[in-house]
Order: sequence, then structure tokens, then C-alpha cells
Amino acid sequence: MEWWNKRVIYQIYPRSFCDANNDGMGDIQGIISKLPYLKDLGIGAIWLSPVTASSDYDNGYDVSDYCDINPKFGTMDDFKALLKEADKLDIKIIMDLVINHTSDQHRWFIESKNPESPYHNYYVWREPRIVKGKKLPPNNWDSLFLGSAWKYCEENELYYLHLFTENQPDLNYNNPAVIQEVKKILKFWLDMGVAGFRCDVINCIYKTSYEDAKKRRMKTGKEFYLSQKGCHDILKELNREVLKPYKAFTVGETMDVSLEEAKDFTQDELTMVFPFEHHTGVDCWFQIPVFKRKYKPFRMIRILKKWQTKMPWTPLFFENHDQARSVSRFGDEGKYYKESVKMLATVLLTQKGTPFIYQGQEIGLANTDFKSMEEIDDIATKNIYNMLRSFKFGKIRAFKMTMNYARDHARTPIPWDDSENGGFCTVKPWLRLNERYKEINVKKNLSETDSCFNYYKRLIALRNSEEALQFGDIEFADLGKDVFAYYRKKDDKTFFIISNMSGKTQKIREEVRGLPILFNYRNFNPQQKMLRPFETVITRI
Repeated sequence: MEWWNKRVIYQIYPRSFCDANNDGMGDIQGIISKLPYLKDLGIGAIWLSPVTASSDYDNGYDVSDYCDINPKFGTMDDFKALLKEADKLDIKIIMDLVINHTSDQHRWFIESKNPESPYHNYYVWREPRIVKGKKLPPNNWDSLFLGSAWKYCEENELYYLHLFTENQPDLNYNNPAVIQEVKKILKFWLDMGVAGFRCDVINCIYKTSYEDAKKRRMKTGKEFYLSQKGCHDILKELNREVLKPYKAFTVGETMDVSLEEAKDFTQDELTMVFPFEHHTGVDCWFQIPVFKRKYKPFRMIRILKKWQTKMPWTPLFFENHDQARSVSRFGDEGKYYKESVKMLATVLLTQKGTPFIYQGQEIGLANTDFKSMEEIDDIATKNIYNMLRSFKFGKIRAFKMTMNYARDHARTPIPWDDSENGGFCTVKPWLRLNERYKEINVKKNLSETDSCFNYYKRLIALRNSEEALQFGDIEFADLGKDVFAYYRKKDDKTFFIISNMSGKTQKIREEVRGLPILFNYRNFNPQQKMLRPFETVITRI
């Protein structure tokens, strides 16, 4: 087994994690200062959201220099120090790799505006369509951040493609020179000592055609850029020539992939891919987060079972920097707050796969009660609000719908204690803190034996010490509505995990077998044939 089969990975959103120099924004030295905290939790690897140089229009996902560090976070020496200190604690570092597009401030793009430049073909430049004397975009594709996927450039009178914001022009992977540049970037960081990469929107990189597409509610054009054969060919080449020789770990953010497509991406291409079906299919209509529908646990259980059954290995996650907080979506922020946080942790850390914990998840951070769009930083959230207003939704209704999606729920600074700004900084932070920081913070979690953090810590320690919970077989049991139950087995070790994923008491069809070793209420009676709201237990058989 490889290291990623055994370890728990922790995602850090650097600008919100820890602010060492008190400028209102997290930084690399802040991350270094908290490595002992992560080691104590039981973390074996860190995925860093982008720390590379960026124009910061989309918070680092618009790279202006792939081989330098964003000065807001520190220097290259700081990053090398992070690698060194993490290695001392046997914690691996995974970089965020954003190669579908660059920043419009990247040197390549600036030079590409000149049609005679060798960099012109690094991007997708096209002549406008002339209709009744007007210059129009080359095709009808949509940007995933709304509006046309094409931006007109006055300097050369051409359009360039941007599947995301207009400040994020897409690279042209029909150009072999671009692929060679990516190989250099991978080697640069791997030679420095990183363990691998989380690959941003990696199944979008290759465009097969630029013709008009079937008009859709969202993602018009996707049949020409999502999971194309050319994408698979490029990933196989990168894996064969760079990733595999370095024994690098990769996990792909792959939009709208089916189970079969996910399998394809893990055949000599990526180590694993994130499945998003349990995010888009359980609490929103049309797979669009602004259109919220009531969460039903049975939908979640059905999807989790499917991926556990059909995929040999998969990333396990409930949160990341783009998703609202899991306790707010799938748990209870009120009466059963701790119980639901711990139940979700149990489900996350006892399935087969590689668990990913997002910063703050281990202390049970919930969504933030933003009061207005003035408090929002995220460009995608602002675009959605403006779109809803353009569709004649009133301000209050548009704001409420937008908050169903708002990525800033996950991006508020980590509250380390109950002092001013949660101990994150004493100046104004780049984004406001969650209003509950005085009751939900790291210091309080560390001091309370029944805290969310200490439950996570015990759970991770159990997983780290038992191969059956890491890569043992999984066998499901049907014990009741909204109840997720399964066995984990390896050699002579068997564990039974049962979780009531709902906020209602659920009857179960038989008594819980085995010796209870971890549970989220003060007590657990194995003879009881019911589970209290969000109740979970792990037994050893």
C-alpha cells in the first residue's frame, strides 16, 4: 500500500488558516507555527490551496507565476522552511496545481496578445464572428462563472477563451509547447520535495472543437471540453514522463464525472479523483446549489454506497474551500450540533478511501451568517447574486439564494481562541470571522474532553492504527431508514460502524453487534434497537 492509502489529508486555505505577521491574511509562517497542532490531530499530509504568485482575482486560482510564491503568503524560503519542518513531523505537502488557465497577468498571456509572439498559441485566440456588422464571440459557450466564455481584446481585435472569469484565460493544450511547460512546472515542485498535486478542474484542459454547442442552463459547450480523449492522452503523458517516475500523488477535481469516467481517469493518469455527486445530488435542484432542496439522508447514503461499491479507491470528503460547511448542510447547528459533527466525522473517516479534512471541520465550524453582499469576497458568489438580480429576483430573495452557494462560508478565518478576531489577527481580517467564534474555536476545543476536535483526534488515531479501517474490505448492512451501516474487515479484524444520518430517532432492525469502542453520545447500549438523532457508534467484533 502507498502512503495515501494510510494517511489522513488536511486541506489548508492559506489566507484563512493562521496569520503570523498580523496583516489580516494567513501566511506560510502561520502554517509552520501550527504544524504541531496538525500532528497532534493525526494528520499525515497537507493539501495547500494555491500559494503560487497570483493576481488574486480568484484567490490564487489565477496563477501569474507557477514557480514563485505569492508575496502575500511569504517567500520561497518560507515555503522551503515549511517543507523542512513538515518533513520533521512526517507530514507530506501537496500543492494545488491550476493548469487549465493562468492569470491574465501571467507573462505568457501578456506576450500572447501579439499574434507574432511564440506565446500567442499558448492560449485560445479566435477571430470574432461578424453578424450584421457587429463583432460577436466565436461561439455560444458559457463561462462557468456566468456570461460568455469569450472576452474581446481591443489590442489585437481578437477574442480569447476563458471558461472561468475573464481574468483566467484558458491555456491551449492543442499546443505541445504548453504541455512541455507543464512538465517543467511539475518537476520544479517535485524536485523541491512536494509529494504531489491536487489538480484543479483537470478534466477541462483539452478542447476538442470550438463549434457552437447545444444550449444548456449551465455549461454550454461542455460536450467539447469535459473529459475529452485529448485530456486523457495528456494526463497519461504527464504521468508516464513525470508523475510516475517521481512517485507523485495526484487527486483530480473533475467536474460532472460519472463512475465510469472516474475509473478512466485513474488508469495510468491520476491517483484518484474527487466525486462530487454527494454534493450536487443531495440538497439542491438541477445540481445547482442556489436552488436548495431539503436534505434527505437516504440520498447521501445511496450515493456513498455507490462510490464505495463501484470504485476501488476514492477520496472521502464532506468539505473543501468551494463548499458550505457540512454541519450546516448535513447536520444540525442547534440542539444536536456536536452529535452531528461527530457523526459526520465517523462516516468520513471509516469508509474505504483517503479522507480529506478541510480546515475548521475538526472543530465543527458552521456556516457564517453573512448580512449583506458587502461582506462577501468571492467573485463567483458575487456573479451569481448579480445574475439573480438580472433575472428580477428581489434583493432579499437573491441574497438568500446566493447564500445557499456562497463559497465564503468555508473561507472565513480560523478562530484559534475567543479573543479579538478569534486570535487570527488584531487588525481587520481579509474576511470576517464566523459570528460564533467565541464558542467555537480551537482553544476551547482543545480544553474540552468531549469536543469535536478530541473526537476527531480519537477517531483518526483509531483509523491510523487499524489496517481494517484504512484499506480493509467494506460490507454494507441494511438496518433502517437513514441509517448508514457497514463492516470493515481485514484478516481477523472486523469493525462495525452504524450512523443515524438524520435528526430523528430511527428504529434499527437488529441489535448492534460487538464491543462499542467509540460513540458520540455520553453512553451507548448495544441492546437498544434504535438510534438517537445523529447517533453513531463503532464496535469491534
